Amino acid sequence: MFPDAMTAVEIAAPGDADMLRVTSRPVPVPRHDQILIRVAYAGVNRPDVLQRQGSYAPPSDASDLPGLEASGEIVGMGAGVTRWKKGEQVCALLPGGGYAEYAVCHADHALRIPYGLSLRDGACLPETAFTVWSNVVTRGRLTGGERFLVHGGTSGIGMMAIQVARALGARVFATAGSDQKCAAIAALGATAINYRTQDFTKVIAAEDGADLILDMVGGSYIPRNIRALAPDGRLVMIAFLEGPKVELNFAQIMAKRLTVTGSTLRPQSDAAKAEIAEALRKSLWPLISAGTVRVTIDSEFALKDAAEAHRRMEGSQHIGKIVLKVAGDAD
Repeated sequence: MFPDAMTAVEIAAPGDADMLRVTSRPVPVPRHDQILIRVAYAGVNRPDVLQRQGSYAPPSDASDLPGLEASGEIVGMGAGVTRWKKGEQVCALLPGGGYAEYAVCHADHALRIPYGLSLRDGACLPETAFTVWSNVVTRGRLTGGERFLVHGGTSGIGMMAIQVARALGARVFATAGSDQKCAAIAALGATAINYRTQDFTKVIAAEDGADLILDMVGGSYIPRNIRALAPDGRLVMIAFLEGPKVELNFAQIMAKRLTVTGSTLRPQSDAAKAEIAEALRKSLWPLISAGTVRVTIDSEFALKDAAEAHRRMEGSQHIGKIVLKVAGDAD
């Protein structure tokens, strides 16, 4: 059995990291097709920061607590759940609520921890894996031999994208802002571009342009991405750290027959997320179990120190994932 109340971290009001407060909340009750997870670890992601700042509201039927991915043990199930049993260890994509001792999610948005990985590793997978696979493989249509550029190469998404692209046989380039970060990118087998000392458009132009660019920066990067793309290239936007509004010359898009697209993960339907989860289980999880794709963890914080985890992310010095340890006895 599990208690009626749980420790959680809530957003007291929109603002800086000090607005994250430890609180007590009722343990959520799984609805139809949902599972209840006793959380061991929760991943920290940029959307959590945006939600804390007041610019990324959760869906109306989701928890208002931050946290979009977690790992742990299934301890409860709603009606209609047949694929899971109590006691199984999973990692899961959440609509929210990961910064807590218990969280609920749709049963089809959970996956078994890949072979050889810990619960801590598992908590770092869902948000990045769902995002990368759906945008690089499905939407971006990356294939072997193509040239792929990802911005923010040492973020959780960036490091996952590099490894997935290399596993597909692509030539990979990634941007970062320090020699240390560029070294981490090179260690993954990609060509690193230090955006403080190099112009990525010139580097990519010397390689005949990129076939696919995955961008989470936006702003001034958008027209530069257009210039960096090869004919018939694709630009996939997944975030806008510099903002979404720019002036753009569409004649360049027409002349090179470019595709400009993008997506956000959280608002997608349960069915769409379940479809991505199934693709991960079939195609990406074996690569992770084999060690071809690995998790890089930058730092770990206790749940009560979630504010420090957010400061670490906002400082942009991290290389890899930031994770919260929720359960005292988690591995």
